[in-house]
Amino acid sequence: MDPKGQKVKLNDGHFIPVLGFGTYAPPEVAKRDALEFTPFAIEVGFRHIDCAHAYQNEEQIGQAIRSKIADGTVKREDIFCTSKLWCTSFRPELVRPALEKSLKSLQLDYVDLYIMHYPLALKPGEELYPKDENGKLIADSVDLCHTWEALEKCKDAGLTKSIGVSNFNHKQLEKILNKPGLKYKPVCNQVECHPYLNQSKLLDFCKSHGIVLVAFGALGSQRIKECGVGHPEYPFSEEY
Repeated sequence: MDPKGQKVKLNDGHFIPVLGFGTYAPPEVAKRDALEFTPFAIEVGFRHIDCAHAYQNEEQIGQAIRSKIADGTVKREDIFCTSKLWCTSFRPELVRPALEKSLKSLQLDYVDLYIMHYPLALKPGEELYPKDENGKLIADSVDLCHTWEALEKCKDAGLTKSIGVSNFNHKQLEKILNKPGLKYKPVCNQVECHPYLNQSKLLDFCKSHGIVLVAFGALGSQRIKECGVGHPEYPFSEEY
């Protein structure tokens, strides 16, 4: 399959490539490795580059993308770049600054898709996983609908073309979809999905609402829990 030519239409009219290059790497992998692997992915045909603040390598990913633009391999409009809002920035006033930080790291004026990484707000701060004295994560009392409204404003400001969610179950999606005054529906829900976790019910729900289910770990994955909630790629929300 030629990944450059395969796209799916989103509910806001934009198109997402069906095949994406995930940029998460475990801590033991050096961040600089992204400077080697990302350009190679673009050279072989990947046009969807999936990033996240929590991966802590957006600066390297940005350098890699710019290098392939500079050498004429691609133009900016050829690249579909996704980034994710981390849980410590779910307060509405923190959403735009978080996106702007990712844009600065990526050296981009906009991302094509910005999504809520998990349906759980954590205590704001520099720590990705803020914990109390007992080692338990510290949650923050933020209404996800208010976070979504801030994402809608980012879309209106042109900082992202599309907005969506990740690791949401159908009840959490319904909360957004049923929000009074909803301006934009989520265009996607990125979740773990493969033959051993086929997400059939969630897929049917998403289809019924015009939401694209974006699969990560599509060839299978090993779930790694840490601190009771999980590894950055572990979907701690229920399957459906």
